[in-house]
Amino acid sequence: MLICTVKTQFGRLILTEEDGALMSVNWGNAVREDASELLQRASLQISEYDHGTRQQFDLPLRIGGSAFQKAVCDAIYAIPFGDTCTYGDIAKALGVPAQAVGQACGANPIPIIIPCHRVMGAKGLTGFSGAGGVETKVALLRHEGAAGLLI
Repeated sequence: MLICTVKTQFGRLILTEEDGALMSVNWGNAVREDASELLQRASLQISEYDHGTRQQFDLPLRIGGSAFQKAVCDAIYAIPFGDTCTYGDIAKALGVPAQAVGQACGANPIPIIIPCHRVMGAKGLTGFSGAGGVETKVALLRHEGAAGLLI
């Protein structure tokens, strides 16, 4: 497993690579700084997103967990930059309860790249599992120009 840290306006992000795929993004400081082609690409793409010059990521990802977790992450990944949808929208598309989608969304191992911050509750803003919670979610939505949806 290889790791590195990327500084962003949303905090320091720890990227984890395993077997040629990005496995996780977490907030904090990596215990070491490794180098690989993938970690360099991922760091660059996150920096571009942070600076407003990238709207979509192009990285090999590996989602652990069940087929359901992977299906929810695929649905979240498909939400375009600057757009949002609800847990209910994803639940309807997958034929499952919205609460199950919410749990899977909260377990997203690769936030920002798999943009779970773009998923809202039926009545608006909901929690966020990243550092800073809802405040970070709002900052990410503002960064993408989706903050008008919060009013």
